[in-house]
Amino acid sequence: MNATITVLPRRRRYPSDTTDAEWKLLEPLLPPPASTTPSGGHPEAHPRREIVDAIRYLVDNGCKWRALPSDFPPWKTVYGFFARWAKAGVLEYLRDQLRRRIRVDAGRCPRPVTAIMDSQSVKAAETVSRDTRGFDGAKLINGRKRHLIVDTKGLLMTVKVTAADVTDRDAAREMLPELRKNNPELTLMWADNAYTGLTDWARNELDLTFKVVKKPANQVGFKVLPRRWIVERSLSWLMRARRNARDYERLPEHSEAHITWANITLMTRRITRADGRRAALPKLIAA
Repeated sequence: MNATITVLPRRRRYPSDTTDAEWKLLEPLLPPPASTTPSGGHPEAHPRREIVDAIRYLVDNGCKWRALPSDFPPWKTVYGFFARWAKAGVLEYLRDQLRRRIRVDAGRCPRPVTAIMDSQSVKAAETVSRDTRGFDGAKLINGRKRHLIVDTKGLLMTVKVTAADVTDRDAAREMLPELRKNNPELTLMWADNAYTGLTDWARNELDLTFKVVKKPANQVGFKVLPRRWIVERSLSWLMRARRNARDYERLPEHSEAHITWANITLMTRRITRADGRRAALPKLIAA
């Protein structure tokens, strides 16, 4: 007699695991399994939710791929999904759809009209090659630089990871044409002094108003500046995910993927918390 082995789903036990509400939000946005497409492919051996939970665990806790807990699928399987989804643009699709949901729920236009950009230099581990790292003389950091563009709610629109010696202006010249193409409604960009000199270029080449928020001449110590605090807050959100506290990735594209995953988690948590509050409101009123 042949015994049937039943594989039970993994018990949710880590703070980074998706809730049922989050998975209901994410699952329809993921690409269909290859086995269900006309081109065909092998059926996936592990549930998608366990793959996503494993990626979120690694991003949140900062462990090595080989150190993923044993209750997750094998690390090579998880890494394969991570790399394929990053290369195929799946993360950008998730990011944009979730951001639009939050904006619509807040009564905003689905596509941003105004954005803010800034950069952050971080130290790089020995796994980062010399070709993709550099020295930021202003911050005295040997590593990589993250260039972020966010909307007025601080939600990620795009990210580019470069060597730390790449200037903010050079990165902006690479990022803004593609961003403008994908977001035709975008008309205004805010930035700090590091982007001085881009105003005419942005207006003439991209039909984009570029404004630099400068520090007051007499400013002493830290002071919250209009608009700039939004992207600086986004950078602090990013650093809550321990994988992003330092750059360990051989490929800059994988660093961008870790940053995007951290932002995706932030957005799914925000959406599901808001949905939970709205669902609880009629019960409170009835009581």
